Amino acid sequence: MPTTVHHRPIQERIDWLFDLAHRHAGEYASPEAWLARQRYLANHPTAILVLKCMDGRINIPVATSTPKGIILPFRNLGGIFHLGWPHLGETLTAAVGKVVGSGRQALLMITYHYSRGDERRGCAGFHYRTADARAHTFGIRAEVSSLFGADHGTVYPLVCGFETDEEALVLHGHNGQVLSMANVGAADLPGLPARLQQLLPDMPARMRSDLLPLLDGNLAHILALRQTERALDIEHREWMICVGRGFDWLHLPNVALIIGPYSPDLADPIRQAAAIIEGNMASGRIPSDGFLILSSVPYEDIGVDRARAELKSRFMARFAADVIRRDFPSLAPGMTVRETVLNWDSRSVEPLPRTCAPDR
Repeated sequence: MPTTVHHRPIQERIDWLFDLAHRHAGEYASPEAWLARQRYLANHPTAILVLKCMDGRINIPVATSTPKGIILPFRNLGGIFHLGWPHLGETLTAAVGKVVGSGRQALLMITYHYSRGDERRGCAGFHYRTADARAHTFGIRAEVSSLFGADHGTVYPLVCGFETDEEALVLHGHNGQVLSMANVGAADLPGLPARLQQLLPDMPARMRSDLLPLLDGNLAHILALRQTERALDIEHREWMICVGRGFDWLHLPNVALIIGPYSPDLADPIRQAAAIIEGNMASGRIPSDGFLILSSVPYEDIGVDRARAELKSRFMARFAADVIRRDFPSLAPGMTVRETVLNWDSRSVEPLPRTCAPDR
């Protein structure tokens, strides 16, 4: 991504964004990518779902060298979730039900993130307090056990840290044991299955076997990163607020603040995101000429399902815009709103036609 995109006029940034979405859909729907997914699922049938922070640095498919479309993410500000939230509980239960209905098990990775080199590169949603972020993930793990069963024979909740300096997975297992892939070398790979069995003795054997490729891929990714020079002190330059689901194509650091449609109080994370945008403008990290609200809702079928997605996308965009007009009136004149739906089969972003005068 060109670093200059953050300093371009708002319309150029929006054009760049939709071009990125178009290119991602083209790559996802290519014959080679489709075949790679089918081959992977034939060998590793366990479904992998991830609860994660909206931070674009936490790109689990890239960090594990997993084909696009295998891992299903649930993203929210700070990685803050509660399975008692009605929409989250229903969405997660529906996803698990679809998996189980096809005869598969589900591995649910519950993630937190931190930086080993500087706590200020950690999770702002928990005010950079890694212990609090980690404790929250264990709370979610208990909720998953209540929802899907404590024996974990079908749905296994795995607490997993993500150290962003080296993009290393940190697995939390039995009796407080921890396995950090940053401390594993290539020579340790043959013994990894035995270490994983010791770490997660209650995880079904098939699931452990399907977790191994992620760990192998993560180690290869870590070793490759160690051979490159990376800018770790990435400045916060978010210039867009995304509301909804279907933003898998938008895995870029410090570009977007992604709010999943899960919390009953959706206005609160919108206000948090608006405050960050306001601060970025005030400090000159992004231009003050405007910012974007982007809504997205996936659909699987044409007809009623797509119509429902369109109505929901329009509602969320209007809701977010109304919150900002009411609570951040100084930001409102620079607000651009775009509403989209996402074709889940092709991962194509489909902009919705304007139904009223544009915000800009």
